Amino acid sequence: MYNIAAVSFGELFLKGKNRGSFEQRLTDQIKYALKDFNGVTVYKDSGKVYVETKNHEDMDQIIERVRKIFGISNISPSVKSGKDVDAIIDKTLELFAYLLEKKDIKTFKVKTNRTDKTFPIKSMDFNALVGGKILEKFRSVKVDVHNPDVEIYIDIKKSCYISSERIKSLGGLPVGSNGRALLLLSGGIDSPVAGYMIAKRGVEIDALYFHTYPFTSERANEKVLKLKEKLEEYCGKMKLHSVNMLEVHKAIREFCREEETTILARRFMMRIAEKIAVENKMDMLITGESLGQVASQTMKSMVVIEEAIAMPVLKPLVGLDKTEIIKIAKEIGTYETSILPYDDCCSVFAPAHPLINPRLENIKRSESKLNIPDLIEKVLATREIM
Repeated sequence: MYNIAAVSFGELFLKGKNRGSFEQRLTDQIKYALKDFNGVTVYKDSGKVYVETKNHEDMDQIIERVRKIFGISNISPSVKSGKDVDAIIDKTLELFAYLLEKKDIKTFKVKTNRTDKTFPIKSMDFNALVGGKILEKFRSVKVDVHNPDVEIYIDIKKSCYISSERIKSLGGLPVGSNGRALLLLSGGIDSPVAGYMIAKRGVEIDALYFHTYPFTSERANEKVLKLKEKLEEYCGKMKLHSVNMLEVHKAIREFCREEETTILARRFMMRIAEKIAVENKMDMLITGESLGQVASQTMKSMVVIEEAIAMPVLKPLVGLDKTEIIKIAKEIGTYETSILPYDDCCSVFAPAHPLINPRLENIKRSESKLNIPDLIEKVLATREIM
């Protein structure tokens, strides 16, 4: 029955003079998400985007794809008619008959939105006219304007769109409308959720993965690639930078105290991430840190780790507990991949008793035994971009 998805924007109405560029970005993202469907047209009509397909059977899949695009508040499966009064009534009656076949309907309401003010009948009068026609044809239903079983929406623009459902979407802002950032993507539960949350605020994301091959396996790399692919359903196309931290860990093990390993390694990670971010014209880093969750995420540890760089770090999970993070991971489909039992570089070289309250002067004293620029260059020389 349905061959059109009417797409309503989320926060774009707040954007004033910039709204046009935001709408265009969102339209482009919808086209990209649907690029493998045949017979699909994406167009705008008076403040909404419409996705029209020649293949009715594709509509459920189209809606599921579009629903994951940030910047959209809801999607309405719709049918389209001309603006002739009789044509609108006929198409509405056809839709109502279809709905009666699908579910038990006792009450209904008609709501008309007349964007095109040249349409000859006012919205309230048209509600009554269409409602009367439904009552005439379908004797088993009655009007309930307060709590109807179904609400028929008639949206009169350049064309007329008729729908009965509004599917809630993710909201947020179109990806790329609010700058660029680099996500430190591990194979764990937290970092994919952090990337998702920042992308939802309109940030275009690339990712950086640290490994210590051969101490971390190819399966660990494949796991991170799967997480990247899942995030791309929401964030759009992403680059994944992959670097080998083995030389850094070997140097730390040889010259520094074991309990400092995590803090020292994290400071190297931040320096490397900052270099890649600057090189790619990104403004911030993103991490999946949650305050107090592990030794490197105490407040003092965070302060010491971030002292190594000048670039700001976004931490969208900092106030969430593990239960809250897992809930989001399950909702976005990353959880099952994140819990696959393949070690990352942090867990492989984790000390038995890591520092939880590091002192910056002690960490810098240990770092003075290391050739930091040389180690960073060695790590960057291993970089692969996927």
